Amino acid sequence: MLTVSQLSCRRGDRRLFSHVSFTLASGQWLHLEGDNGVGKTSLMRLICGLGVPEEGDITWRNEQASATDDDEPQTLRNNLIYLGHQLAIKEDLTPLENLQTHAAISGTPLSTSKAMAALAQMGLRGREQLPVKVLSQGQKRRSALARLIVSEVPLWVLDEPFVALDGTAQEVLRTVINSHLSHGGMVLLTSHQAVSLDGQGRVYRLSA
Repeated sequence: MLTVSQLSCRRGDRRLFSHVSFTLASGQWLHLEGDNGVGKTSLMRLICGLGVPEEGDITWRNEQASATDDDEPQTLRNNLIYLGHQLAIKEDLTPLENLQTHAAISGTPLSTSKAMAALAQMGLRGREQLPVKVLSQGQKRRSALARLIVSEVPLWVLDEPFVALDGTAQEVLRTVINSHLSHGGMVLLTSHQAVSLDGQGRVYRLSA
């Protein structure tokens, strides 16, 4: 469903990577590996329509999805959720308010009970109504990751999702990801640690 063909990316005078090609179908996951600075985050942002590739194409369900200067890939963007290094949460809002706000922006119906259940699943029971600014870094990340539980899109693009999570939270996140895969979802992720997930998965080593 997602096809990346001969993708190249340049930042200033430096080419980060070139001729990157892979496919990702229903129920599959792909783990992007590579040294720091090789362009893993840049590749993810290109797929999400947050940049324009130097060369190559991105297709979604056999339709062109690569961003150009005057044409953004709305169809693909509407079918993915991207969680990067920046958690995109408001510090003055509570985890519940953040989750509800994100759902409203994405146009996803979300009841209070469903939001509370998602936050509880991510280990935030009793902290749903606290301002995010008083939470630990791991709890803030759990608050952002709760979006995955209430998401209804097929493609998850996750940049270092296991960072700052303790062992229990990492296992919860694996369970959430595995459930998504078992229901036909797709996951593209980076991680500096070994990844063990269900379904069909593989590692793609990114290099300049």
